[in-house]
Amino acid sequence: MTPQLAIDRLTVRFGDAISAPVEFRGEITITIAREKIAGVCELLKKECGFDMLTDLSGVDNYGEDPRYEVSYLVYSLVHRCHLRLKVRVSEDDLIVDSVTSVWQTANWHEREAFDMFGIRFRNHPNLKRILMWEGYPHHPLRKDFPLAGIPTELPETAVDADSVRRAPMLGGPFVANSGTRSSIRREPRQYDTIAEQQDKLANPTKKESV
Repeated sequence: MTPQLAIDRLTVRFGDAISAPVEFRGEITITIAREKIAGVCELLKKECGFDMLTDLSGVDNYGEDPRYEVSYLVYSLVHRCHLRLKVRVSEDDLIVDSVTSVWQTANWHEREAFDMFGIRFRNHPNLKRILMWEGYPHHPLRKDFPLAGIPTELPETAVDADSVRRAPMLGGPFVANSGTRSSIRREPRQYDTIAEQQDKLANPTKKESV
């Protein structure tokens, strides 16, 4: 079984609900009609050997219509090949069928997509937030969510409950410097204080503390 053979089988079964495949850097992607995603995933697992869901994520294509999509990366342990599926989701009807009945690992992936993007998954066994707390009114990975965050009241059950404050941005979100850095400091980051920023500018060769 190859990705193309699997796509051919899907096209026979689901017709126009399956788009033409798109290949990019060796990865093949097809777009699925939203109402067919659960059936497509079931066929891929039972008849084509795609027995592993390696990733499921939400995507915000801000400015496009439909705005959102859900991306599924499936893998066949037997045939050693990947196939990516995409489902476009309108902002006005932000719901997709769950695939937890096909791959149990979809459970937490779908919860994360719900938490971060607000995409709901029909028939999910326990669709609640997984990173933010219940009652949090925003979805942080949406493109229109401010990078500095939004001040929000913490739940009363939180330790030292107060409020979530905006992160200090100091004119820009992240600062990535050139040169060799410690393993802790290799990722782009924002300076915590103005004093730290000024010290770095004044002493560019100063070694960072670990």
